[in-house]
Amino acid sequence: MKVDLHNHTVLCNHATGTVNEYVEAAIACGTEFFGFSDHAPMHYDPAYRMTFDQMKLYEAWIKEAQQCYTDKITVLLGYEIDFLPGYMDESVLKRSCDYMIGSVHFIDDWGFDNPEFIGRYEGVDLDDVYRRYFGLVEAMAQSGRFDIVGHLDLLKVFKFLPTKDIRILAKGALNAIKKANMSVEINVSGYRKPIVEAYPSPLLLQEIIEKEIPITFGSDAHNPEQVGLFSNEIETLARSVGYDKCAIYRGRDREMIKF
Repeated sequence: MKVDLHNHTVLCNHATGTVNEYVEAAIACGTEFFGFSDHAPMHYDPAYRMTFDQMKLYEAWIKEAQQCYTDKITVLLGYEIDFLPGYMDESVLKRSCDYMIGSVHFIDDWGFDNPEFIGRYEGVDLDDVYRRYFGLVEAMAQSGRFDIVGHLDLLKVFKFLPTKDIRILAKGALNAIKKANMSVEINVSGYRKPIVEAYPSPLLLQEIIEKEIPITFGSDAHNPEQVGLFSNEIETLARSVGYDKCAIYRGRDREMIKF
């Protein structure tokens, strides 16, 4: 990937490898713009994210890498922030960085992409669950606090799929994303999950380009070996629907570059 904006560090407590190892892996696979967007702190689910006290350390690590590799690659600083009403903190949302990814990992108290809670899919109305999920994505976009939508259709991770057309279920969310002038990432991590498909699906990506919503790319790497995996697949997917440019961010300002 020429652009890879969604990657993690050990501070999230479920990733391995040093910042330099991630950057060197990105350089090795030809990436030109590489972003870290580790899980931002909040007063919920602390086992899977950095603490508030670690934000300065995280930012120092990324800034050090920016200086160290300045002649080889552009390293960008971001945060992935869970959209969870009542738990997002202004001290995070106002942080100085290049971009913020808004992601939905929870429906109320259900961490639906966590294998520990896969049993909660049993007996539910999947269409209703998808409506609730995309309702949260819509609210996240309407908040106006984020630059990029993280893994748009993450709910499909374990291959529990709705009976209703996903394009209808996601319509309100896509309209809100367009109105908020956000980008949607094509995230490869779905290839590493039971769904074996990028986020978003080809069907949703067709809707996204029809609305002229910009895209960007992310490995969502949690170890250096995952950096750049499936690059050809997602760039081919993007081109297949008509994209030839993607977004990068510096200081929360978007730039579009050819890939």
